[in-house]
Amino acid sequence: MQNEVEILGELSFLKGVGREVLQRMAEVAVERVFQPGQVILQEGSSGGDLYLVAEGLVEVVKGRGDEATLLARRGPGELFGEMGLIEESPRFATVRAITPTRMLEFPEQDIREVLADQPVLLYQLVRALSARLRQTDLQMIADLQRKNEELARAYRELQAAQAALVEKERLERELELARDLQQSILPQEFPLFPGFSCAARNRPARQVGGDFYDVIPLGPDRLGLVIADVSDKGMPAALYMALTHSLIRAEARRISSPRRVLLSVHRLLLEMSTTDMFVTVFYGVLDAAQRALCYARAGHDPPLLFNPGTGECHFLSAPGMLLGYEEEVHLQEATVELRRSDLLVLYTDGITDANAPDGEAFGLNRLREMLPEVGEQGAQQVCEAIFERVTRFQAGATQYDDMTVFVMGEEV
Repeated sequence: MQNEVEILGELSFLKGVGREVLQRMAEVAVERVFQPGQVILQEGSSGGDLYLVAEGLVEVVKGRGDEATLLARRGPGELFGEMGLIEESPRFATVRAITPTRMLEFPEQDIREVLADQPVLLYQLVRALSARLRQTDLQMIADLQRKNEELARAYRELQAAQAALVEKERLERELELARDLQQSILPQEFPLFPGFSCAARNRPARQVGGDFYDVIPLGPDRLGLVIADVSDKGMPAALYMALTHSLIRAEARRISSPRRVLLSVHRLLLEMSTTDMFVTVFYGVLDAAQRALCYARAGHDPPLLFNPGTGECHFLSAPGMLLGYEEEVHLQEATVELRRSDLLVLYTDGITDANAPDGEAFGLNRLREMLPEVGEQGAQQVCEAIFERVTRFQAGATQYDDMTVFVMGEEV
């Protein structure tokens, strides 16, 4: 009792009241104990009892679940429940214990009798309640502003995400169109050429790539063979590839010498492109009547010329510099005789640089060593075998570069 009287005497709205009033209130108080999480007052419930925190800490929340708003935390010496005492209305908020809490509960009827005898006490209680309501209003306004800011930020993020999605879909569509265009540039069927057959396979590292190959009819007995690799990947490489491909086709029909064709393409690339990209090219002209291949190699990986009958394998390694980068380039032209059953294997460095999961490269030796196993097959079967061997070697490792193989062999 003495402790309760001292607690009541510290309340601001009871300052100055006589000790007999404090003792009377202490006599009607009911002590209650709550554990953390227990609800003391439920929002929407009825009642006019008044509560005083003697020990512990409680929280006052409005709403439920994720939508609940914390209005206040109250500790020893603080009251709640005044509104239900002043007017007969449902409880405005929920009060629950945060820590083990000891409460003093003042029954509505008893506290009304005290207030009836002490009008000044009622006035002070209303003042304290008004101050608390103002504090609650400010808290709710601040919380509403915070939620509005969060909503506005979420809306802006949603708008940005929607714009990014639209842009992503647009780019994907453009890449799809670019891939279709690029695939249309690469020949799917090769011109019939007596005594010879051609086949190729290409696998870009991205949706579009910088590798290309071509077979260019140059007359009844002459055929141009091209394989090239642009220095970059993706859309920029695809555009540079399309430009280079068009230039080679145009110059090949105008100029008979492979070396002069590539030098002319080089000059045109320097004039027409301002990028830092470059391209490596192997271009050869097959003379079917003479069974000879005249070629120039502009920095490209040296093709393999393999004869299944003898097992001999030669590199077509005439020296030459890449195109479209330095002002002056030097290229040499060479001619090789093609024997019966010879197999010409052109490739890009995406084949030899393909890596296994441990980082080891497939390498030129593996490509060369597999030719005796597949060299007597048709050109298409050789392409498929090379890609199958490389894919097996990669064992799921990421493909970092475009891969292309072009094979010309004896017609079967």
